[in-house]
Amino acid sequence: MRRQTRDLGFTLWGVLVFIYLFAPIAVIVAYSFNTGRILASWQGFGFDAYISGINNDVIVSSVITSLQAAVGSALLATVLGTLGGIALARAKLGTWWALGLTGLLATTLVTPEIVDGISFLPWFVTLGVDADLTWFNNGLVRLIVSHAMFSVAVVTFIVRARMAGVDTSLQEASADLGATPWTTFRRVTLPIAAPGVMAGALMSFTLSLDNTILSSFVQQPGYTPWPVYIFSAVRVALRPEVAAISTVMLLLTLIALALVGVVLRRSGESSTDIVKTIVR
Repeated sequence: MRRQTRDLGFTLWGVLVFIYLFAPIAVIVAYSFNTGRILASWQGFGFDAYISGINNDVIVSSVITSLQAAVGSALLATVLGTLGGIALARAKLGTWWALGLTGLLATTLVTPEIVDGISFLPWFVTLGVDADLTWFNNGLVRLIVSHAMFSVAVVTFIVRARMAGVDTSLQEASADLGATPWTTFRRVTLPIAAPGVMAGALMSFTLSLDNTILSSFVQQPGYTPWPVYIFSAVRVALRPEVAAISTVMLLLTLIALALVGVVLRRSGESSTDIVKTIVR
């Protein structure tokens, strides 16, 4: 009886914690159907906010910028992270460069975004102005590069977790049969790593969508992503269309995370396996 009471207490506590965490999100989703002009003033139920948001050129432009930056950073992070993850999985335990790379990537995960933003801004100015690399003056390029910097570590550790338990005899057999290193990579290594690569790409896409602090430092006029637009709108007054588009972005994020879970589950990996690769 005492144990049952204790278990019931822990269950109720867990439910209260989840309600506390997700109630604000539920409120925003509910108020996205508000027909009033101000978000906090409920006037009635309707889809006016969604229609108004879609017809607002500034909002649409910020959403498109966020999606472009998310896709671009996901592609860049996936390419670099895949190569890094495979290299770390093949490295011998205790290799100096593998330990250094793992430490460097882990550092990017724990570095405050405010520090990243302060670091990236003068670096982009130096490259774009002083070094005359004009494409670093493009706001979208800045967003893609800065977002990919953080996502590379995520992709690397996911791919490493996927490749850590793979028998290297498969690649060796391919080489014995006369395949070139590129052919072995393309037809043997990459298909094995594909679930981890796909999961890493989707996770990178999700991380880029809600990046606010870093984006606010590196963004330029004409390339304002959606999180920065919301941050600016909060200073004046939140309108229902902000909640409506935020709900749409939330659905995109949830879909991406669900796909990550499905891919990792089918590949036999778990979040615990990925975390273990960081401390190997």
